This record gives sequence, C-alpha cells and structure tokens, in this order.
Amino acid sequence: MTNPLDNIDRTYKVVVWATGRVGKLAIRSVAGRPNLELVGVWVHSESKDGQDAGTLAGIDPLGVAATRDKDAILSGDADCIIYTGPATNRPREAFEDFCRILRAGKNIVTTSVPGMVYPRGSLKPSTLQRIVDAAHEGGSSIYSTGIEPGFGCDLFAVALSSMSNRVYSVRGLEITDYSRDSTIYEMRELFGFGQPLDYQGGVMIPGVIKFGWGAAVTMVADAFGVQLDEIREDCKFAPAPRRLETLSGVIEEGTVGAVWFRCIGVVDGHEAITIEHVDRMADDIAPDWPKSRAGGIDGVWRVIIEGEPSFDAEFEVGFHDDEDSTDHGLLATGMRAINAIPWVCAAEPGLVDALRIPLTPAIGSLRPKEEGIRAI
Repeated sequence: MTNPLDNIDRTYKVVVWATGRVGKLAIRSVAGRPNLELVGVWVHSESKDGQDAGTLAGIDPLGVAATRDKDAILSGDADCIIYTGPATNRPREAFEDFCRILRAGKNIVTTSVPGMVYPRGSLKPSTLQRIVDAAHEGGSSIYSTGIEPGFGCDLFAVALSSMSNRVYSVRGLEITDYSRDSTIYEMRELFGFGQPLDYQGGVMIPGVIKFGWGAAVTMVADAFGVQLDEIREDCKFAPAPRRLETLSGVIEEGTVGAVWFRCIGVVDGHEAITIEHVDRMADDIAPDWPKSRAGGIDGVWRVIIEGEPSFDAEFEVGFHDDEDSTDHGLLATGMRAINAIPWVCAAEPGLVDALRIPLTPAIGSLRPKEEGIRAI
C-alpha cells in the first residue's frame, strides 16, 4: 500500500450512498474537505430523487443531484463509495450492493456492517468470500469501520496495549444514552427498548451479538497473538422506573429501559476479551451498571486493561454542555470511514481490515479559524 501522506494534494472523487443520519453528515463533511470531491449521491426514496445533495444535507446547494439510478452511479468516475445505507435489518441487500459496487471497480468505505471490520468472527466465510471475489474481479477494496466496532472498544484497546508488558484481560465498553436515537428498528427490535422484560428477540437471539461484535473481539485476540476457545454472548435488561418519552417512542414503566450485552472472547477457559454495550434510556436506570469514570452514562467509550501496567482509559464525544453527544457520535462514526478513503483507494483489492490499515489521519481537517462548512 502506498502512503497517501506522500501525495496529500490528490483529490478523491466520492459518492455518498444513502442519506440517512450518517449519510447527511457525510455529505457535509465531504463538501468541506479539500481532498474530496462529491460527484454523486444515491438515494432510495422517490421524494429525494433529483434533489440537490446540499439541500438533502441541510446546507447550501452543491450542484450535485441525487439519483436512484445505481447504474448511473456505478458508470461514473468515482474513486470511492461512502456506503451508509441501513444493513441491520437488510444484510443480504447490503451484501448484494457491496458486490455490485466492487465489481464495477469502485472502492467502498462503509459504516453499515459492524461484522465486516475483520475477516473472521462474525460473517459466514461463504458470504465474505463472495464480497472478496467481487473486489478482486473489479480491482477494488472495501473497508468497514465506525466509532465502534472499528475503534472505541477494539483498536483503542490494541493501541493502549502497545504500552503493556502483560495483559490479563481486556474490556471495551460503549456507554450510551439512547433516548435521543430515532432509529425505530435498532432501538425497539434489536436492543429491545420498550419491550417486556422477558423479550427474546433482537440481541437476545443466539448469534446476534456475535454477528455484530464477534469480528471485533476476534481482531483484538489476533492482535495479541492468541486463539479464542469460543465467543460467548450475554445480555440482560433493566426496567424503566417510569414512563419515558424518547425519540424512538414511548417506553412504558416496567418495560426494558436499559440493556447491557457482552460479546465475550474466551482464552484458556477465561473471559479474556469482552466488548460490551451499556445502553440506557435515562440516567437513573440501572445505577449499578458500568458508567464513565466520572459517573456519566452517555457518549463514552471506555477500555479497561488488567495487566502490567493496568489501564483505565476513555474518551467522550460531544462533551461540551451545548453539544449533542448523539450527533457527535454519528459524525465520529462516519469520519472513521471518510478519513480512510485515501488509504482504501491505495490498498490492494479485497477486504481492508481495521487491524492492518495504518493510522488514517484526517487530511485537510485542521481549521484553527473554524471557517468553512460545519457538519454539525
């Protein structure tokens, strides 16, 4: 892989595929980057077809019309597709999109499929092989990432371990207040918020947690040079103490108001590597569950390494009083992919995994005067 930092003046032509929450932020971000040129936007709905990309993203017009025509997008001259389309409830369709895009010779950076951050641990080998074969056929590459999986609970832990002599266990925790998340399927069906406490769908279904986070756990294990005995799943709910009104709907008292699930990598019979989500709909639910070091319950990614030396490190997004951590978290998710575009375009055809891609600094992002297009 050539190093894009040796040619920082190169401009990459990109397409944003879908204009949901992350897609809109992606359009704004690309519009403000000197090394990126927006040459297309794909949309699903008829109402968005033909609209200006800037208008869809809530900024001034950019002179790029959105389209529902996939052939038009794939026959264009884009270097990379920023794929932010939903995949949680439609993985087969997303995989079909990936194969079609890759065969057309377009590179992909995506935030849609967490289980693709690493080639083992989540996806069926046959599914992954179809995607890799399509990439080789088109001479293109695909990179899946995000704030987590893709950094906060996995690569952050690996980076900290560069200071380790011995490591006994690794815990990566995402600690989030989801009351401002409006995605109905993810909140209600996947995580189970608002469901009865005996809900057996979503993350309670065997294999679902591993599908989303098993690849990230496997990646951390490989970084330490160990083989997992197995990947276990664990999940529990806590009830809402009162009726809660959230952006994903009303949560009645006594229904699921918090969820804590763990994807657990077992080494030599010990729970050695865990990636955990501790998600609440109000700050007074499950007070004994993990929080930030300061007691916060939102916008925090925390890594705890027991070993020599021991570490307890975390970062928080949107930490100012006037900032929305949900918006900042979504932006961070998208930027993990967008900032990697030069490296993905320079990679050999196939799957670019999060462990082996170099640091991907945000070329062209430093603006001390705070001028230009803001994403948030």
